[in-house]
Amino acid sequence: MATAKLIVDDDDPAVRNLVLRFLSKQDYEVESAEDGKNALAVFEQLNPDLVVLDVNLPDANGYDLCKEMQTRTGVFVLMLTSRSDEADKIRGFAEGADDYLTKPFSLGELEVRVGAILKRQRPVTTAEQQCLSFNTLEIDPVRREVTLERELVPLTALEFDLLHFLASHPGRVWRRAELIQKVWDYEYVGDQRVVDVHIGQIRKKIELDTTQPAMIQTVRGVGYKFEPPASVVASS
Repeated sequence: MATAKLIVDDDDPAVRNLVLRFLSKQDYEVESAEDGKNALAVFEQLNPDLVVLDVNLPDANGYDLCKEMQTRTGVFVLMLTSRSDEADKIRGFAEGADDYLTKPFSLGELEVRVGAILKRQRPVTTAEQQCLSFNTLEIDPVRREVTLERELVPLTALEFDLLHFLASHPGRVWRRAELIQKVWDYEYVGDQRVVDVHIGQIRKKIELDTTQPAMIQTVRGVGYKFEPPASVVASS
């Protein structure tokens, strides 16, 4: 695969340069920016695969910048911020962030999380190429697209991975820890309620009634399962 292209956007020069040098040594093509304006300029030139994004920028809100970038391309976003409150994390994921790492952080953990996010770019195997159809819901793992009533559903990369994984195992109940291991693809040490946040975002986009979800069901005390409205139909 081609070398992944990354942007590090942080107004703290010490953090920005540390992360820039570290990720460059991991054989990534890395550019940096110190604010929102410069980040968008670099974004247009580089067309990055992943943005490591601070929330507190002098001229922009990182949450808004995340949404702006993701309306332009399917870029991955890793929030790197001193905001450690649960509400901030939930907002970050709700705005489309693929991961959320709080300062202070270890470079080793940053490396693992960046690698795990970029793995989602890998080509799908033949067995994974089958479209999944559930009445009017269709999941295409090759195009990484979901349609409902023939309308495109705007999912983040992580939301797609989570929905596709659940739908690939209809009727099976998964614990939060299992979903983190299977979908996040690394040992996530944070609050497992991060799964709940992403499930909630997916439900808003595919369920007719989020108070009584029909497809992604909560199994109280255990986790979640995907319950197809009809038997699955696979097509190549």
